Amino acid sequence: MNKYINYLFFFLTLSFVNAQNKMQPGFQLLENGKFEEAETFFKTYLITDPENKTAQLCYGRAVGLSGEPKKATLLFTKMLETYPKDFEIRINYSESYLWAKDYKTAKPLYKALVTDYPKNFGALLGYANTLSNLKEYEAALIWVEKALLLQPDSENAKVSRKYMYLGYANKFVSNQEYLRGQQLLEQIFSDFPEDKDALLNLANLYLITKDVSKAKGIYRRYATTPKDSIIALNGIVLAEHIGEKDKEAMRLATLAKSKVKKIKDTPLVEQTYDRYVQALIWNQKFVKARKILDSLALKNPNRNWVLALRATLGLYTGDSKTSVKSYAAILSNDKYSFDGNLGIANALFASDRIVPAYNAAFKTLEIYKNQKDATSFIAKLNTIHTPTIEEHAAYTFDNGNNNAFFTNTTVDVPLSTKFRTTLSYLYRTTENTVSGNKANSHVLVAGLHYKLFPKVMLKSIVGLNNAQFMDDAYTQPVLDVKLAMQPFKMQNLEVGYQREVQNFNADLIEREIVLNNYSLNYNLGTNFNLGWYTQVIHTQQSDTNSRNLLFTSLYYTLLKKPALKMGVNYQYITFKEQVPTIYFSPEIYQALEIFADIRGNFSEKTSYMASTATGIQKVEDDPNTTIFRAEANVQQQFSKRFSASVYGKYSNIASATAAGFEFTELGIKLKWLLTKKPLFYNKLRK
Repeated sequence: MNKYINYLFFFLTLSFVNAQNKMQPGFQLLENGKFEEAETFFKTYLITDPENKTAQLCYGRAVGLSGEPKKATLLFTKMLETYPKDFEIRINYSESYLWAKDYKTAKPLYKALVTDYPKNFGALLGYANTLSNLKEYEAALIWVEKALLLQPDSENAKVSRKYMYLGYANKFVSNQEYLRGQQLLEQIFSDFPEDKDALLNLANLYLITKDVSKAKGIYRRYATTPKDSIIALNGIVLAEHIGEKDKEAMRLATLAKSKVKKIKDTPLVEQTYDRYVQALIWNQKFVKARKILDSLALKNPNRNWVLALRATLGLYTGDSKTSVKSYAAILSNDKYSFDGNLGIANALFASDRIVPAYNAAFKTLEIYKNQKDATSFIAKLNTIHTPTIEEHAAYTFDNGNNNAFFTNTTVDVPLSTKFRTTLSYLYRTTENTVSGNKANSHVLVAGLHYKLFPKVMLKSIVGLNNAQFMDDAYTQPVLDVKLAMQPFKMQNLEVGYQREVQNFNADLIEREIVLNNYSLNYNLGTNFNLGWYTQVIHTQQSDTNSRNLLFTSLYYTLLKKPALKMGVNYQYITFKEQVPTIYFSPEIYQALEIFADIRGNFSEKTSYMASTATGIQKVEDDPNTTIFRAEANVQQQFSKRFSASVYGKYSNIASATAAGFEFTELGIKLKWLLTKKPLFYNKLRK
């Protein structure tokens, strides 16, 4: 709206102007916006007629509009010493503060003018524009309406009102009051049908609310010229991405790129190539995107839009270090950049640098009050680091006549972004309905998790397992220590030791078999949807037996939303000694299966997962047998702090239980966030 401030009316009486015919060329220069030439003209004129008030006013106005508002203010201040009540000098003096963008000083000056001259159009409009620049839109609209009552056909007043509507609507959108923002934007069409600024803001509102269909409709209304058609296409590309139709986004981005070659408009060309590279990244065409980016970087060194693309590519390919570097470069160019501030917050989070990520998000909100993406990002960090209590209860049964029920309560308390404690209590009761054997176990453990470095976490759990069966009981210590890390991008490695007591059924609990597990887990991700997971475990048992286990899975992601992956699993197990009458312990066991796993959302607050696998298994020299397993889970987010899920799973894979039986499990999980924010949140804000 600022560009319209320069064109506020300069009120001189007609008789006064006519008396100054020699100044007519200077008036014309002012009217045509040639302020530097006007300044020279009136400066020269004042040499011959230094006391001419009109010439002094025009000179001061030309000086201010040429980029020296403070100098203009001094000139008008001097004139007010001679003409303290002169309206024309007062209104120009007030307007000089608008040129200097000193709206707070201008406000009381204009308020005094509208008090003394309540029917003066220029004073009313000037006051309205001052309030608008101070983002006092509600009051600004009241005063611009008063001005329009005096001059209903004033184009300047209508334009001012349009920008007030735009600013006021943006304020509501920032506060997530989208309907009120939409109503204000639509009011602009009464003065300016199909106004381009209103259409773009309306389309952006629909993108924010993810109303993809309406956003695309607005962009189609916008496309009335070849140039505007490309702007609309770029917007529709983003809408298709939000609507999870990345292939269509890619097609339209390619179309826009071909069309923009005919347009000589550098900003539009850059915007179109920006969106095209984004579409390549969304569609995982990373090699092509990187090649184009390298070319763009040579032609546009250190340009923010190219740096932002480089950062986005880094986040999509697991190269968060490059992303942090690129966003830092953006902020060195423009410390107020929204992309730079929130982008570096996301990149720092991906780098597992949580405190700097928080600080970057806080800074974003200092610049962009109530910005939805920034507040959502902080809420995500808070959820990860807020104390929780989780209850897990389940009932299991198998074809060996074993029934079991267990409940596990876990409290997780993060004390900082690096350190958290856990306390867990497990109660399990088992019974064999044929033999009548019953047993139950109580396991109480406390855990400490400490982040040694970004992406390097040490996890330790220590506790006691108390088992009770028939007329006897025992207590054994349990221990679990793991070191989890990401040695390279898109790779996860975990090594650990676990001491546990076998508690699958009553017979095994009674035998007090302690397992000492030494494990290594490794997962490799790629940029082309292929992944490889491997687990190796060596177990030393208190009954002198030992076990070696290898599990490896090669999988491919077919869809992103819903997340669908399929793959092949292979499992190999050996036991040193075979005691089949006690527990499943073959000399050699092998299983090969294909599996599918799907995860998605029924609605905004209801998610689901389902997986199934089938294949063959071979136990020693026995014939191959068919295996099948399945699992399903539905989770409901009842509030920001409470969620619940129910699940069921079935398996007839021999290695799935210690006894080698097929089994079924039905369970429920409840999770509460104990506080609204992390315990250390206030320290972060200091």
